[in-house]
Amino acid sequence: MKSAKTYSTKAVTTIAIIAFALLTQTNLFANNTNNFAPIGITLNGAEFGNNNLPGIYKKDYIYPTTEEVKYFAAKGVKMIQLPVRWERLQHTIGGELNATELQFITNFIKTCKTYQVDVIVTIQNYGRYKINNVEYPLGSKQVPYTAFRAFWKTLATNLKNYNNIYGYDLMAEPNNMGENVWGNAAQEAIYGIREVDTTHTIIVDGNSYACAEKWVEYSDELKYLEDPNNNMMFDAHCYFDADRSGAYTNGFTNGISTEIGVQKIAPFINWLKKNNKRGYVGEFGIPKNDARWIPVLDKFLNYIQQNGIGGCYWGAGQWWNNYSLSIEPLKGVDQPQMLVLNKYLNEKSSYAYNTAYNTTKTTIK
Repeated sequence: MKSAKTYSTKAVTTIAIIAFALLTQTNLFANNTNNFAPIGITLNGAEFGNNNLPGIYKKDYIYPTTEEVKYFAAKGVKMIQLPVRWERLQHTIGGELNATELQFITNFIKTCKTYQVDVIVTIQNYGRYKINNVEYPLGSKQVPYTAFRAFWKTLATNLKNYNNIYGYDLMAEPNNMGENVWGNAAQEAIYGIREVDTTHTIIVDGNSYACAEKWVEYSDELKYLEDPNNNMMFDAHCYFDADRSGAYTNGFTNGISTEIGVQKIAPFINWLKKNNKRGYVGEFGIPKNDARWIPVLDKFLNYIQQNGIGGCYWGAGQWWNNYSLSIEPLKGVDQPQMLVLNKYLNEKSSYAYNTAYNTTKTTIK
């Protein structure tokens, strides 16, 4: 959930995961032939180093490489989420967009287009902007709604001609900003974008870290947002541990059911249906060190797909190292979570079928 997660991980219980995979491989590798909303991934790195902003490229933060895009495209990934920091794109509130940073983003979008992958550009700022290392929330004197509107209008102006942008995610995980603050800020950004771009989808995260389980409690008022072009989608985040943080600190504790993911996402999906809204799950993931989470993820993905909802697994990227949720391959070897994701990706797409990166063998590392 946080932009630079530093959670530690236990050693992978190889025997347990291999045993589980052998017992379930027939189901896990079954073809997913239905035409559902896309399941993608998040490639992290451009949002890292949030304690040193704007930071130094390749020291404080990085951008995904062509090889990473190529690898995941070969696995059948058709959608990649790119989180970036507002402060890097715009060094001062109301100022010009940074040309170098904008070039990094557009180069990434072009690379994804080469491999037939759509991109979601996400502002990973939690409803805030740092000035001299102090965070100021949207709606404050330092970060007024008008500045957020102008920022998104300018960014959309620069990105609108790229036809492989799946959507603009206005702000990842807004939280603790006061009543109606996020709704007001989002509405301003929507209007700003629509002044220059009437085509691309606008994605709005929920309040309270976009929590799916608490969506009705914290985000119900977002149903009143207006998009002049009626092309808006709502983004919920869903982790399966008890505190919904994605840290999985307590592991797979007693009482956890394989249905826990379905139970946690259901309030969001029910809200979408009730209000006739479109939705997407911008973050979900499981640790690789306990095979008992694998059927939880499988049932979760099956449920959202049956309800016409896509999403992006969190996460991947060169700098995750031992982060237990990461699906970044190690020396070209798939991570255990790919056992599940492979089922929901189109591995026999024309590109994947003809590339040396395509494989259905998952080895535990």
